Amino acid sequence: MKLEHIHKKYADNFNLQGIDLEIERGAFTAFIGPNGAGKSTLISIMSRLLPKDEGCLYIKGQEIEAWDNRELAKELSLLKQTQQYQVKLTVAELVAFGRFPYSGNRLTPDDQVKIDEAIAYMELESFRERYIDTLSGGQLQRVYIAMVLVQDTDLILLDEPLNNLDIKQSIAMMKILRNLVDELGKTVIIVIHDINIASQFVDNMVAFKEGKVFHSGKVKDVMTKEILDALYDMSVTLIDVAGNPICIYH
Repeated sequence: MKLEHIHKKYADNFNLQGIDLEIERGAFTAFIGPNGAGKSTLISIMSRLLPKDEGCLYIKGQEIEAWDNRELAKELSLLKQTQQYQVKLTVAELVAFGRFPYSGNRLTPDDQVKIDEAIAYMELESFRERYIDTLSGGQLQRVYIAMVLVQDTDLILLDEPLNNLDIKQSIAMMKILRNLVDELGKTVIIVIHDINIASQFVDNMVAFKEGKVFHSGKVKDVMTKEILDALYDMSVTLIDVAGNPICIYH
C-alpha cells in the first residue's frame, strides 16, 4: 500500500496534511502518537470507510477508488475499535461473516473449511457455539481476529484492538498479530497507544502529530528519547512487558 499526499479536512481544520507513506508488505506496522493526531482517520481512509479530500492511495498499484467493493474486501480487512451487533450470534456465526465477500449469505464447503481453520488457529473450538455476549473482552477480540482471518486478505488494518484488554490479554493479542505476519505472511497495520508493548512486537512505526507524519522507520529508529519526548511533548520512559525499564534509544 502506498499513500501520496493524503489530505483530510474537517470544517476549518486539517485532520491530515500531506501524508506520504509506503507500508512494507509482510510486516507489522504500528501507528503511534497522541490523541487527535489523525491515526484513526487515516486507517478509515486506508480502508475506504472515509473519503480522502486530496491525494492518492494505491493497493497493488491500483488507486483505491477504482477498486470494486467486493474485490477490495478480498484484499483488505478492517477491525474498528468498537463493534456492535444487535442480534444474538454464536462465535461460529460471527466468524462466518468474514466470508461474505466470497459467497454472500450462501456458505460453500470451501467457506466452511476457512471458518474451521480460523476458529482452530485462534484456539476457539470450545467456544464456537457460545453466544458472543457471554464472552470476556479477550475472548471476543480473538473472535474478531478470527473473523478477519476468514476474510483471507493480505492487508489487515486494526484500530486500537487492545482497548478494554488488560496487560495479559494485550500481550497475548500482540503475539497473535505477530504470528499472523510471521506464520501467514500478512501485512498488519495497528493503531496503538501503548508504545511499550508496540515496540516489542512490531517491525515498523509511524509516529503522527498534528495530522502529519512526525517520524517513521524501524522500531529502533523511532523509539529514541529525543523523538518520543518531542512527539508527546513530555519526557517518556520505556518499560518492557514485565514492567522493567528498557533503553533501546540513545
